[in-house]
Amino acid sequence: MDFSYLDIAKFLPHRPPFLMVDEVLDIGNSHVSTAFTIKPDCIFNENGFFNEAGLVENAAQTCSSIVGKSFFNENDLEGQGTKLIGFISGIKKVIIKECPKVGSKIVTNAVLKTRFDTDDYSVCTLSCTTTFQHIELLSCELNLVIQELK
Repeated sequence: MDFSYLDIAKFLPHRPPFLMVDEVLDIGNSHVSTAFTIKPDCIFNENGFFNEAGLVENAAQTCSSIVGKSFFNENDLEGQGTKLIGFISGIKKVIIKECPKVGSKIVTNAVLKTRFDTDDYSVCTLSCTTTFQHIELLSCELNLVIQELK
């Protein structure tokens, strides 16, 4: 399925300059794949490289889209029916092997491991990897809290 028509900014609470996902490559109820091209004016750039904090933020934004997706109506392709807030509640592990250069297009894949829903929020654990040209840059396991703003 082609997800290139989705404007991810309409579904994530982040806004430039803090939006670290450009496009959704694939998404389902338990997985997601995103892409992000690191622009020269990105706030997480240091000495020509996308830094560690940027890699973790990209992973968290990618991960949040799996659970966030469930808050939206399937026909809401503009992201207008729901407003969400999310945050990292815990980093179980993170391994950063390399930081990519500015201009690189990274691909991040996440898989939902566990999810607990209440009436007010969802708590989830996800595993995630980020690559550049099939070279692993980051692997991590994150806990996130996603909440719908009423």
